[in-house]
Formats: sequence, C-alpha cells, structure tokens
Amino acid sequence: MRTLLLLPFLLTTFSPFQSAATTGDGSTMDVIGYKWTKSRQVVEKTDTQGPVPAAAMTAANRNFERNRRLNDPAGVRDPNADTIDGRSAALEKAVREARAPKTTEVDGFAYKVKVRNAGPKAVEVLFWEYQFEEAADPANLARRQFLCGVNIKGGKEKELLAWSASGPNGAISVESLANKTESPYRERVVINRIEYADGTIWQRKDWNFAEVRASVQRAVSTPWGTEMCRGL
Repeated sequence: MRTLLLLPFLLTTFSPFQSAATTGDGSTMDVIGYKWTKSRQVVEKTDTQGPVPAAAMTAANRNFERNRRLNDPAGVRDPNADTIDGRSAALEKAVREARAPKTTEVDGFAYKVKVRNAGPKAVEVLFWEYQFEEAADPANLARRQFLCGVNIKGGKEKELLAWSASGPNGAISVESLANKTESPYRERVVINRIEYADGTIWQRKDWNFAEVRASVQRAVSTPWGTEMCRGL
C-alpha cells in the first residue's frame, strides 16, 4: 500500500504540546515542543484481493510452456486465454478491480515535534525518536524512531509530523494503572542524528546507526510522496 496523506483524526489527544530544553550534548537541534495523538492514515491499495479461478486444462495448455521455450515465436497467445474459464477469470478480475475501493484507512498514531536549528549550517536529514518511559518502572521504555528529510536553515524552526502504527507501550505495571492522578508515562523526544547540507554529521554518542541500518534501507527503498518523515 502506498501512502497518500495523513489525516490527524484527533480522536484523543493524550499529550499536550510539551516544551523541552536544549540537550547540551553538542547537538545544534533544539526540541521546542512535542505531542502525539491518535490518527487515521489514508493509504492506496495496490494489490487485488481474492483468488483468480484457474483456467481449464487443455492439451494445448499442457504443451504451451514447452513449445514457447523451444519453438514458438515471440508474442504467441496463451491458449488459457481462449478457454471459457480463462475468459471468465479475466472478466471477473476486471469487474473485481473496478468495484474494489482504491483507498483504505488505517488507525495509528501521529507524532509531532517542533525543532529549532540553533547552528549556522543547514540541516537536510534528521533522525529522532519519541520515547515513552513508564513512570513506575523506568526500565520499561518504548521508542518510536523516525527518519525525516528536512531543509532547516540555521536559526530557523520547523514542525515535523510522523505517523506510526505503534503508540505508547501497551504493557505497563499494575502500579501505573492504579495511579489515576498522573500519566503512566514520562515522554520525551531525543535527536539521534543530524546530517548537514555540507556533508558533515552529528550523532548522539549512545545511539548506534548500525542498529537501524536495515530499517533505513526499507524506509528509502520506495519513492517518497508528500510525507516528511517515515518510521524506522
């Protein structure tokens, strides 16, 4: 399925737009604020659902592949297409594709972060993550990582929007569930890697690019549409 657009369905806003301070670890990217919401994404269907009936077996059918490989010139018509079953299957497929909806909606989560490039160099690529740390058990940490193609000049701000099928960590302790006065999570946004327009790179010391290399390759393996960020 190919992404068409993001619909911030805003079923429930679980986090207000929170403020954040400069990390002080050498990064030139300041996180000004962040939030997440339930969201619904519209995607385009690219595959046809349902099996196609098999064509009738004929003598020509049994020999077709062998003859095509050995003797038949290019462009020989598949004898399956001339059988009643073959013509019926082709018609049924055409009708099914015409009636099938072209798009579908997928429920997920929208992650929004506002950043400021505090350095003089323009930023082209940004790796960041939204973290959910359980208040009662800090070792229970969920990370939603994203890769964004950006163009943020020095001193400028930008709001980034990313979408993921995954939300906060669903497995939390009984203590967190019992606490009705506070959120069960502590939330924060972390900048993992900055790629500048001049070819230089800054990377967080305790973040390993090799761990997400395969995810990055998947994220960039297909052309990008209007989306700014993709999940890793």
